Amino acid sequence: MFKKLYILLILGTALACKAAPSKPPQTTGPGDLHPDEQQSVVLKEVAELISKYNYKKVELNDSISKVIFDRYIKSLDENHNYFLASDIKSFEPYKIVLDEDIREGNLDDVFFIFNVYKKRYNEHVKYSLAQLDKNFDFNKNEDFTYDRDSLPYIASQAEMDNQWSQRVKYDLLNLKLANADMTKNKDILRKRYNNLLIQSNKLANTDVLQVFMDALTNAIDPHTNYFNPANAAEFNIDMSRSLEGIGASLMSENEYVTIKTIVPGGPADKSHLINIDDRIIGVAQGKTGEFQDIVGWRVDNAITLIRGSKGTVVKLKILPKGKNASDKPKIVEMVREKIILQDQSAKKEIRTYNENGKTVKIGIIYVPAFYLDFNAYKAGDPKYKSTTRDVKLILDTLKRDNVDGVVMDLRQNGGGSLVEAVDLTGLFIKTGPVVQVRDTKNRVEVDEDEDPGIAWTGPMAVLVDRFSASASEIFSGAIQDYGRGMIIGTQTYGKGTVQSVIDLDQVISPSIKEMLANITTKGGAKKPIGTMSKFGQLNLTMAKFYRISGGSTQHKGVTPDISFPAVIPLDKYGEDTEPSALPYDMIKQSTYTKVGDFSTVIPQLSKMHTERMNSSPNYKYLLEDIADFKKRDAEKSVTLNEEQLKKQRDADEATSFERNNLRRVALGLTPLKKGETRPKKEDLDFLKIEAGQILTDYISLGNKLTATPVKVTP
Repeated sequence: MFKKLYILLILGTALACKAAPSKPPQTTGPGDLHPDEQQSVVLKEVAELISKYNYKKVELNDSISKVIFDRYIKSLDENHNYFLASDIKSFEPYKIVLDEDIREGNLDDVFFIFNVYKKRYNEHVKYSLAQLDKNFDFNKNEDFTYDRDSLPYIASQAEMDNQWSQRVKYDLLNLKLANADMTKNKDILRKRYNNLLIQSNKLANTDVLQVFMDALTNAIDPHTNYFNPANAAEFNIDMSRSLEGIGASLMSENEYVTIKTIVPGGPADKSHLINIDDRIIGVAQGKTGEFQDIVGWRVDNAITLIRGSKGTVVKLKILPKGKNASDKPKIVEMVREKIILQDQSAKKEIRTYNENGKTVKIGIIYVPAFYLDFNAYKAGDPKYKSTTRDVKLILDTLKRDNVDGVVMDLRQNGGGSLVEAVDLTGLFIKTGPVVQVRDTKNRVEVDEDEDPGIAWTGPMAVLVDRFSASASEIFSGAIQDYGRGMIIGTQTYGKGTVQSVIDLDQVISPSIKEMLANITTKGGAKKPIGTMSKFGQLNLTMAKFYRISGGSTQHKGVTPDISFPAVIPLDKYGEDTEPSALPYDMIKQSTYTKVGDFSTVIPQLSKMHTERMNSSPNYKYLLEDIADFKKRDAEKSVTLNEEQLKKQRDADEATSFERNNLRRVALGLTPLKKGETRPKKEDLDFLKIEAGQILTDYISLGNKLTATPVKVTP
């Protein structure tokens, strides 16, 4: 949709390379981070794009400056654990100047605030380390308030020290309940706190810019986002479900970049020389490149070196698991390949239900996201990765397995490619409009399925929850509007906006790039290499989508035909909880032909569902789980009395253990014994099972859709 919008990629204008600060930048100490000229350019470019092309067309002024300021402070210290009240007061002058800073590309005030935060963070962690030298009395009746977001900022250093002393006591008490050896517990905490300091000292200026950009873009609307080069790479991997590299996931452990998983069939797997928990201590590019030592590096910076274009050579210096730092490492040379992330792709299962003596087979397809490898698609790769292609293959196998119905499970699916939402809908309808999109000039474009082929013509349902958003809502809304299937679950998220991806590498003018290339990067930033972008990307809200029936999913989401209890709190998560979200509205409906109508059968199906739930132990346990969650979520503090906390924890653990076993029995599974681990392949997803049962009920009633298609016109 709106294919012409990519024209923005060439709309870059020449910008001043460096904004002249209105005053000398303030400093807090030797560990300060500083912005560089490239970040100034990025800030100005993003601000200009937002001001000109964002759907809301928000003007940068004192009013929005205050919102940005509040969001920035909250993102740094949401729980009021780091800044003193005096710090917040000293930041007050910045409230109404951030808009001017942004227009000028001046990040000095932003970095000053962050450096104060970093200084306070390190001070509090060092204070916590010192507290480990004293003994705590765990018999006293006192509470630790861990949730302070609604409380004032702490006024004095003495009060702040007491807060962190209580936090150390709470950390120790948690360890003590599991192991009485306090010497060992203190050693564990000492390592933990030291690791926090190590990670703090690895912060780079790119981290500061990302945090501030999040505050800036989210003040405009919840879904306009800037991604720095590393985050942009991760976003695009998530969208395509593929990457180019060695096929291994990494984690930082004790200053070493450590291999944690290996993708079957990838270069790391095929080398037979790399194992889980091996440590990478050096990386070299090509067969003759020099090794760069990466001990102590952040994982994201190491990944930048290890990933690269398909067909290129990377060499790793590996310290195998169990070997000491003084042992000789081994050298592993690999050719990077394209890695398909199968574990994050659509999956299927078949569940069997017994209905009036008959066996009904329901295929359940879990769709985690609407992904599309756009580069492979654009290059004409016939095997490009996409949600629609994967689901089409799954439907073909389900038809061969003679399933009677299909449930599309879109729970926790936050969306993705709009093109994929349209194409996936097309697997279930003949042809017709799927979604309407209105741009900033109120032009409406209707995206249609033009392929008359239908991959599945049988009964279907769509299972959604509060985190089903965006493309998930387009798909489920279209299925509901066409009467093609039932929607089951809870009200969806309500994200009805469309973002266009703008590669800032394509926007910023060549003259500015050349100028920046001659300037040494400051502040600890790593220059991106390989396939990573140099300036990052902006996902900019430029349009709003509407159902073919005319209503937006914005704020309201999609309302299920048959509702489940809300496991995810509706008052805490969802578009209607976002202060900067766009409002709900409607436009003229499209012309489309309904293929079915569930209005006559939904009351009967709801009655059968309700009767089943009234006698279902699992439903009772689900409601109890929801009530327990609400109770815990409302708690702000915890006792530091060992006996009281142990009694409370033991009671909670016993209740949870008993409820889980009762749930297992209700599902026909064997109860677990104390300490026994639940088998990995066991399925306790009661709501998914019930969704399949509702579709089975529908099938048993004789598929009561309208016999004749009904044309809907504006």
